[in-house]
Amino acid sequence: MCHYCGCRDIPLIKEFIAEHEAVTDLGGDAVRALDAGDRARAAELAAEMAVLLRAHWAGEERGLFAVMAENEEYAAYVDALVREHRELAAFLAALDLDDAGQRTAFTEAVGELHAHIAKEEDGLFPASLTELTGDQWNTAMTAWHEVHAN
Repeated sequence: MCHYCGCRDIPLIKEFIAEHEAVTDLGGDAVRALDAGDRARAAELAAEMAVLLRAHWAGEERGLFAVMAENEEYAAYVDALVREHRELAAFLAALDLDDAGQRTAFTEAVGELHAHIAKEEDGLFPASLTELTGDQWNTAMTAWHEVHAN
């Protein structure tokens, strides 16, 4: 995440960053549990990560992503991020950490999640500072609150 544009000071972006940190912490803990041979603990952590990601993605997609995609310049970028959300969701839903191949794939997926987050934090979030109107920020924040109120 960049530290120069000021997007980290926007309340909604702060929430997204906190959610990113929570899911990457869970993913890292799950990988370490796998490395220690504790598949049961890794599965618990991966399941918790999936739950957090579903809420996080809903908040992003219904709010910030939706208003950013209104601008043709960002629509394809947002669509690619949403596709990555769907791919990881499908992978996590079918995850079987008793399978050696899936354990390896999970470790790779955690690494890919870091790359995905960088696309948001270093790309979309800073762009939102100059692109969104006050009404669009309100729409994005309302969507996040609605998702997290449930």
